[in-house]
Amino acid sequence: MYLMTELVLFSPLIVYACIRVRKLIPGTGRQNTFVICYILLFFGYPIAELLAHRETTGWMRTVMIAGYYCLPYLLYITLSVAAIDIGILLVRRLNILRADTISSGVFRHVRLGGYLILPALVVFAGAWNNNRLTVKEYSVKLPGYSSAAKELKIVFASDFHLSRITSDRLVERFVQKVNALHPDIVLIGGDVLEGHGIENLAEFEKQFRGITAKYGVYAAPGNHERYGGGREDFYRRSGMKFLEDQVEKIGDAFYVAGRITGRVPRKKPIEDLLVDAPEDLPVILIDHSPTDLESVSRSRVDLQLSGHTHNGQLFPVNLLVMPFEYELAWGMKTKGNCHFIVSSGVQAWGPPVKTAGGSEIVLVSVVFQ
Repeated sequence: MYLMTELVLFSPLIVYACIRVRKLIPGTGRQNTFVICYILLFFGYPIAELLAHRETTGWMRTVMIAGYYCLPYLLYITLSVAAIDIGILLVRRLNILRADTISSGVFRHVRLGGYLILPALVVFAGAWNNNRLTVKEYSVKLPGYSSAAKELKIVFASDFHLSRITSDRLVERFVQKVNALHPDIVLIGGDVLEGHGIENLAEFEKQFRGITAKYGVYAAPGNHERYGGGREDFYRRSGMKFLEDQVEKIGDAFYVAGRITGRVPRKKPIEDLLVDAPEDLPVILIDHSPTDLESVSRSRVDLQLSGHTHNGQLFPVNLLVMPFEYELAWGMKTKGNCHFIVSSGVQAWGPPVKTAGGSEIVLVSVVFQ
């Protein structure tokens, strides 16, 4: 199960945080109650993941939603304990505070509040940030070759992760924002669906069909498209052209290619994917995962649009993991003759909390030279 390995690896720090918080709670009964709650907090996320793949209603749905919030709250309790303890160690070494002040009842209550309340505020802010859908704009100049177009306005979005806990208005708000941008084409970068048995799937499909664009809507699969059947039918019913290792010529203006991502099946070599795209028009590639930048930069691709990374989603993952796992985890980079743009996604995966990056729609203004 995804992230379970991380929970196990960081369990010593998690246990340390539990011990530190417990010492500040007065009374053995309250301390034992806290430990029980802390254990439930630890297992909240795996329980939520198990329930997400089953039919959940009533109180089980509430448990599932609460379980997803447990993971970020546990993360920030652990970080808060570590940060506050290091801070206290420093002020003691620098003689800023006396030992009796640090051991006083008032100071202990302040520390306890810092350990438990500060993480809750961070999670609350992250949930608000996840629900705040913004537009991120980029401008690029691409070779026009023999294209009939001079300019192109692209809207790109990925990583909706629609599930049982998704707001009924998410897709509606997304479509409204997209149409307000008056795009020439809308490209969807995969991982639209998450989980099984989404109750309002038909409503999501209806809302997606409300997108208006001159050249239509095209989509490529993400890694989560492998986890359930009927994904291609969903895209078709949503009014999208689904591209699985396919290239589509858009009028006499440009090519759009959609690349299958993931380990199984592995990515098709970019040269094989573009074999049916003559060198007469610009090529725009949708590749859910930005893991093949070197070979793409040497190919005929002029612009690649990706998602998948969520820009780490939870601080400090964006600082500790993303730079080592991806050459480009978020934003835009030019490599060779190709421009790469990576989005942080429309919505978070798993816990509906974003403390790194935001929820965004990407608008790319293209000028063909």
